[in-house]
Amino acid sequence: MDVITTTGLSTASALLGVEVVERKGAGHPDTLADGTAEAISRAYSRYCLEEFGAILHHNTDKTSLLGGAADVSFGHGELTAPVQVLVNGRITAALGDHAIPVADIVTTAARDHLAQALPLLDVNRWVDVRPRLTQASSPGAVHTSDIAAAREASRQRWFAPRSLDDLAERHRMFSNDSSAGVAYWPLGTGEQLALGVESHLTSEAFRTEHPYYGTDIKLMIVRHGARVQLTACVPQIARETADLDTYIARRTRARDLITELATSIAPEHHVTVSVNTRDDDTRPELYLTATGSSIESGDEGVVGRGNRANGLISMLRPWSAEGVSGKNPVYHVGKLYNLAAAEAARRLHEETGLDCAVVLVSQSGRDLTDPWQAIVQTSGPQPVGAVCVRRVIADVMADLGTLREQLLDGKLATA
Repeated sequence: MDVITTTGLSTASALLGVEVVERKGAGHPDTLADGTAEAISRAYSRYCLEEFGAILHHNTDKTSLLGGAADVSFGHGELTAPVQVLVNGRITAALGDHAIPVADIVTTAARDHLAQALPLLDVNRWVDVRPRLTQASSPGAVHTSDIAAAREASRQRWFAPRSLDDLAERHRMFSNDSSAGVAYWPLGTGEQLALGVESHLTSEAFRTEHPYYGTDIKLMIVRHGARVQLTACVPQIARETADLDTYIARRTRARDLITELATSIAPEHHVTVSVNTRDDDTRPELYLTATGSSIESGDEGVVGRGNRANGLISMLRPWSAEGVSGKNPVYHVGKLYNLAAAEAARRLHEETGLDCAVVLVSQSGRDLTDPWQAIVQTSGPQPVGAVCVRRVIADVMADLGTLREQLLDGKLATA
């Protein structure tokens, strides 16, 4: 592992003069796509562990959602066309003669996740799951008549293993790709606001108290010094909204609630809040929904197009374009290195007190726990010592097993 340390990182406090931060909420189509892909990977992984004692090769990180259609009016909302879940990717369909019920696993996991995320969506009636999965190997599987070579774990057996011995990672855990994981710590004020406000508005407790708000909440925050401007899109549930006056009153209430919450999170900042700025009350054109999400009416969701692994889209921060959700948790560097970089950044900040950005660069075929390059940028006049960086990153990489367990338990977010 080559270690590069440098300075020049702006701090997340007042010295970071400007922030532009977006967060797509729990019911946003892109967030739903991320969650669905990850739920499928988690369910498939659990099946494999229970049946075989190992996770077989799979990746569902190209999953997308196509919106349905809905009929909404004051006091009424219902779907008229289903949401389509296009599960694009590759999944091992059998281990030797043991066939895996892939279609059942995929369909059940997708519907269960969407039912939890959107309780008003009748997933059995209005969710059409379409698995589009193959077992083709990535480039590199060169067929040969060499009998000895054919017996060894190889790309030819990547998605068609005869036994667990055909899983190459059981012989040597290596990076599946050349990629980079990127993270930083701590968060800025705008980032804390985005996470805090959205997570509160989509929490079970808030939804119980305010059943007329949906979860397809989107926040855009611009902070300049102590001035914060926040724009929020907050859907309302049609059948819970009797008329236009009720809608307008609840839109105002949403603005007041967000203002109060933002003030408690950032008390030293002046926060201005706008809600549903596209509404036209005279037509009327309003953010009124049957289920609380625009996925019901033609919007689309795609894995990796929304929040990064830290739950944010922070425009002026370093970040990776990798779609983390749905990738194999065993060896896929596009997943593991982004999450490992986040843990390394947190640990380095705790040790040094400096703001830290970490980039872990993999090299395809290299040992998974030995990144090809590790770059750490910090605040302050002097770079952090390479010995410290090497030790922290080595500790994090040695603990990838714990990270995998958190992923399989659903305790570690990927968007």
